[in-house]
Amino acid sequence: MSTMQDNREATMIGRRSDGTPVKRPLSPHLQVYDMMQMTSALSISHRISGVVWTAGVVVMVWWLVAAASGAAAFGQVQWFLGSFLGILLLMGVTAAAWYHTLAGIRHLAWDYGWGYDIPTTYRTGRAVLIGTAVLTVLTWLALLLSW
Repeated sequence: MSTMQDNREATMIGRRSDGTPVKRPLSPHLQVYDMMQMTSALSISHRISGVVWTAGVVVMVWWLVAAASGAAAFGQVQWFLGSFLGILLLMGVTAAAWYHTLAGIRHLAWDYGWGYDIPTTYRTGRAVLIGTAVLTVLTWLALLLSW
């Protein structure tokens, strides 16, 4: 008869390098974190923007493959990307790319050891959000003016 109270306990059992058994702690889950706290929200947003950025790269590969496939395939992709939904998709990918880039620079600063104090963390978080908005608008203004 098993003495386990919870099925998750099976994943908590491990061994040290000398072979003695050890009980590992369960990691905290989303319920532990305050989602309205700027650091948590920006961290989660950074991960989400990475996924959106990856989806944007897939769309770019679709566009390139269509361009190599011929005029008919390229015309269909161009039609979709020129539609209202396509432009919204491209704007979202642009915002995700800028956000992910700026948040990545912020993380590099942390890796260097700068910006861990709370006022600097909040200041750089606001700078990432404002920078994302400004750079996304500037990118689309440049696109529309050059079109």
